[in-house]
Amino acid sequence: SSGINAEYGVLCNLKPAKMRGIMSHAMVMCASTPEKVEILCPPCGSKPGDKVTVEGFPGTPDQQLNPKKKVFEAIQPDFLVSPEGNALYKGVEWKINGQCVTSPSMRGCGIK
Repeated sequence: SSGINAEYGVLCNLKPAKMRGIMSHAMVMCASTPEKVEILCPPCGSKPGDKVTVEGFPGTPDQQLNPKKKVFEAIQPDFLVSPEGNALYKGVEWKINGQCVTSPSMRGCGIK
């Protein structure tokens, strides 16, 4: 798909940074291997601004991650896609309004 009018999950509390000459304010979350990258899909009915939750990890997101503290880099290795295609953090499903965030076709890989 072209990405036009598509829905995807983004990490939006990053410090804005220029990427290829364009100011970026978020990171699109993708299932990833060295050979392939695939955008993660929010569940049907999700709306912009819906919060991704992970049971057992409550809390309020930081307004903006401090890049010097390398918070994302510390937690990213625990982001995985399950054999069923669900996004996981430390083995627990990412959910939006009680439904799983998924990878359309990739399984058993990392998320970046």
